[in-house]
Amino acid sequence: MAMSSCARTFPSFKCRSDADFSRPEMPAAGSGRIKSQILRGTAGAHGLSSLIFRFPPNFVRQLSIKARRNCSNIGIAQVVAATWANNQAASGSEPTAKAVDAAAEAAVAPGDVETGYEKVVEAAEDGGCNGEKVKLEGSPFHDYASFLSSDGSVAIHAGERLGRGIVTDALTTPVVNTSAYFFKKTADLIAFKEKRSASFEYGRYGNYTTIVAEEKISALEGAESTILMASGMCASIILLMALVPAGGHLVTTTDCYRKTQIFIETILPKMGITATVIDPADIDGLEAALEKNNVALFFTESPTNPFLRCVDIERVSKLCHDKGALVCIDGTFATPLNQKALALGADIVLHSATKFIGGHNDVLAGSISGPEKLISAVRNLHHIFGGALNPNAAYLIIRGMKTLHLRVQQQNSTAQRMAEILEAHPKIRRVYYPGLASHPEHELAKRQMKGFGGVVSFEVDGDLTTTAKFIDALRIPYIAPSFGGCESIVDPPAIMSYWDLPPSERAKFGITDGLIRFSFGIEDFEDLKADILQALEAI
Repeated sequence: MAMSSCARTFPSFKCRSDADFSRPEMPAAGSGRIKSQILRGTAGAHGLSSLIFRFPPNFVRQLSIKARRNCSNIGIAQVVAATWANNQAASGSEPTAKAVDAAAEAAVAPGDVETGYEKVVEAAEDGGCNGEKVKLEGSPFHDYASFLSSDGSVAIHAGERLGRGIVTDALTTPVVNTSAYFFKKTADLIAFKEKRSASFEYGRYGNYTTIVAEEKISALEGAESTILMASGMCASIILLMALVPAGGHLVTTTDCYRKTQIFIETILPKMGITATVIDPADIDGLEAALEKNNVALFFTESPTNPFLRCVDIERVSKLCHDKGALVCIDGTFATPLNQKALALGADIVLHSATKFIGGHNDVLAGSISGPEKLISAVRNLHHIFGGALNPNAAYLIIRGMKTLHLRVQQQNSTAQRMAEILEAHPKIRRVYYPGLASHPEHELAKRQMKGFGGVVSFEVDGDLTTTAKFIDALRIPYIAPSFGGCESIVDPPAIMSYWDLPPSERAKFGITDGLIRFSFGIEDFEDLKADILQALEAI
């Protein structure tokens, strides 16, 4: 059976102890009674237990291995054994056949799952299918604090080490490729509809593999709940539509991802939603917007794209909360390792998991983390829009997060060192990086970030032709629109994201022809340094 959007709890996975497959005392070798006694399961001193557990030696050995590898609460061995014995004894004693049927029925009772998944427990009385996340018992983020002190360790084990919704002894989380979940009988379907049992019901509402990835992000962010979607942009759109009512008002910042700007400026007004756009550091502008409008949400990135501006999360959260407004921080550039937006006071933190979280430039995903009440509202709309994350993509997210702390550590170090070198270079007009003392929010970044990220933006001293010449001389980074992966990526915003605008319009966003956003991968620092300096010599 499956799990649904309802708030449910699944017991932690514990592999049951091995069944007793030891051979009972049997007649001497050569006796013709051995085989018939096993097949018939005749009444005697061994009773029902002999019927369930006595098989030909090869069968016992093979079954016990498979049972241990695919164990469930009731034991696959018992289910298979009962079925086997029942088939063999179909023409035999009726009481014995009934006993086997009863054992099989007990083994696969209503609410248990035949296919290797954990038992589905009853819903809480006030649960209800309100888009609340299906959870695994014993795996919220705080459970890891007792024995894991490092975010790096949490990223590896969260959602898996203490139990997951897939019953298996596989070290890595399996991919559950299914578009729907079946009900064993109509009574189970009715129980689900009456909210007495849990089920995903349909692939758009959840997946066992995806839950593990969500639990990892929740654990790192210190969030009650996380929902993963098909892309970061999908997550941004669903969040804005779910938390800003029709005719409502939001506040955002001048520096942010271009497609997010377009959505806020052109799509939300069709629903009567208006926006105030302020500089990331404009606290007075935020206060004025909160006084003038009934603001539902303050939505920004920190650091921002592409100038890596930082927002005082603690301060803006207090101001917004005093006026009844929610705060959402897009922490994609920071990662959950460099910045804990929820701990600083934000209500929600969003990530394009395509970037650092996935980390290998091979998957699209977006995550939203926060209190269950807010995430439930987002999840309800998400289930309608249908931007579900493919379980194979969820597997890539899980795999990528295992090395998140190592990658981010390397990227932080490389970016900081290269930012300092670039700032001192005569052919670089300006460098934008929170780790530099010249950055307008450097002191703020030091207070609210553990590291400053793996992306550095800088301006080459020259026109678009000069910029292109520099980029083309680089041999390590790829020219691409993403960031945060193992491979270094170089992105000229004037060509990549703002090409549709004339220079005069690009200038309004601060996008000059010489601007470059450089995402440092995990290549050797000296190789990257030599490549960049050589390319600068070419211009």
